[in-house]
Amino acid sequence: MTWLITGGAGYIGSHVVRAMTAAGETVAVYDDLSTGDRERVPDDVPFVHGSTLDAVGLRRVMRDLSVRGVVHLAAKKQVAESVERPLHYYRENVEGLRVLLEAAADSGVGSFLFSSSAAVYGMPDVALVTEDTPCAPINPYGETKLAGEWLVRSVGRAHGMATASLRYFNVAGAAAPHLADAGVFNLVPMVFEKLSQGAAPVVFGTDYDTADGTCVRDFIHVDDIASAHLAAARALVGRGPGSDLTVNIGRGQGVSVREMIALIGEVTGYSSAAEPVSAPRRPGDPARVVASADLIREELDWSASHDVRQMVESAWAGWCLRHPAAWRDLAGIPSA
Repeated sequence: MTWLITGGAGYIGSHVVRAMTAAGETVAVYDDLSTGDRERVPDDVPFVHGSTLDAVGLRRVMRDLSVRGVVHLAAKKQVAESVERPLHYYRENVEGLRVLLEAAADSGVGSFLFSSSAAVYGMPDVALVTEDTPCAPINPYGETKLAGEWLVRSVGRAHGMATASLRYFNVAGAAAPHLADAGVFNLVPMVFEKLSQGAAPVVFGTDYDTADGTCVRDFIHVDDIASAHLAAARALVGRGPGSDLTVNIGRGQGVSVREMIALIGEVTGYSSAAEPVSAPRRPGDPARVVASADLIREELDWSASHDVRQMVESAWAGWCLRHPAAWRDLAGIPSA
């Protein structure tokens, strides 16, 4: 069967393509390249440039490539931007999903895997976030992901599709330098950028009720995210029509912001510059968000295999590929 991977030219999507093709699955990529990179997609993987809002184009692709499964990763995902542009986020993330699901149902797709997010939980006040923790998103991005889960589940039941929603926690790292995250929106690349500029990293809030006063998060290697998609996709094929599964993807281990910055300084060689400066808390930042990873282990026999150091080391290799001055400056090598 052919799996259509929407957003397969993006950071996470390209890793899912890599994992599924390496495991012998037949895949095709559908991406509007608004944030993706065509160069991330292997030459032997069919690629279609298109929007999930294009119902005609989606039906054509599903017909021409005999698509029987969909892995949906295409979405807008910046929290701050979602607050500024909620209509845009609901259009892209919810309406785009509706159009995609309609095309999938009309085309006889039997399996649908949805990329969700821990943002659906909002600010959980628990030591470990389980799938039963109440969902209370605090921004439009999280709202669109929760609405997406509802829509996927309902359409699956109505049209006999096996469905699953995977709630990611804090993604980092890269399977190969050219697949690394090109954006500077998450903690690891934000610290890389500061250190490369000779500036101190910024910690937003140092008075949280945690061991060192900074926020604690569950960081997960993007290669583990990809292997979880492979496990879920294969499980869907064996599940009954209309079945649904919702699971967290995390390590179940918390790392504080201060601990992560110290590790980044050690890995990059910028330890002397890695002492952070403090800034006020950002609205909506919970003190601790760490996944319970028990359910995905029980349902899919899956668990994370990479540690935090591997995440940082692989992410740094990707950063240096795109920003060669970072390692040149560190090594004292003059620019050409």
